[in-house]
Amino acid sequence: MSGAGGTTAAQQATGAGDIPVDTPRVPAREAAESELSKPMYHENDPNVLQRGMNHFWDWVAGVFDAAAGAAPGGPAGLAVLALILIGLAAALWWRLGTPKRSSRTPDALFESDGPRSAAQHRAAADAHAAALRWTEAVQELMRAIVRSLEERALLDPRPGRTADEAATEAGRALPGHATRLRSAARDFDDVTYGGRTAGQPTYLALRTLDTELDEAKPVLPGASRGAAG
Repeated sequence: MSGAGGTTAAQQATGAGDIPVDTPRVPAREAAESELSKPMYHENDPNVLQRGMNHFWDWVAGVFDAAAGAAPGGPAGLAVLALILIGLAAALWWRLGTPKRSSRTPDALFESDGPRSAAQHRAAADAHAAALRWTEAVQELMRAIVRSLEERALLDPRPGRTADEAATEAGRALPGHATRLRSAARDFDDVTYGGRTAGQPTYLALRTLDTELDEAKPVLPGASRGAAG
C-alpha cells in the first residue's frame, strides 16, 4: 500500500508544482509548413490560369448576386431583365445588320470593296441591263463614267468622292457636257439614295453620255487665253 500511496502522492506533487512541457508553436508551425510544401501535396492544385479564372468567375457570381439582390423580384426579376436586354440586342442586330467599318462617306460614288476599272464597271452595267435591273445598271454606268475620267487624268482619283462632286469637277474640263453630267449625277443620287427606281430610258441616256465623253476632248486650263494671245 505504501508503494501505491507513494506513487499517487508523487503524481499529485507533479500536478501541483510542475508545468507540462509543450512543443513550441513556431517550430511546430514551420515543420507543418515544410511538410505541406512538398510536391506530393500539390499535384492536383489548379495552375495560375485556372486560379485566375476561378477568381474571375467568383467575381462574376458576386456581381450577379448583388444585382439579383437589387433587382425587383430577386433572381427571377434579374432573369427577366436579362431576357429583355437580349431581345433588344437581337432586334438591333436584325435591324442594323453586322457593323462594318468603312471609310466610305454616306453618299460616296464608289463602294469600298476595292478599285475597279471603267471596263469592269461597264461590264457590270451591261450584265444588269441584260437582266432588266435598270437601277443597278445606271449605278454601274455612272461609276464607269467617273472611273474613265480618272483613267484619262481628267479627274484626280479621290476616295469618297460623290457623284455631284465628280460631275462638277468634270464639267470644268468638259464644259460642253457639264449640264448632262450634273443630270446624270442627280439620276445616280435619286436611285441610290432617294429610293427611286431607274428605267431603261435613264440607262440609255447614260450610255450615250458615256460614249460621247469617251470621244470628247477636254478644254485645258488657259487654252482660251493662249489662243487669244
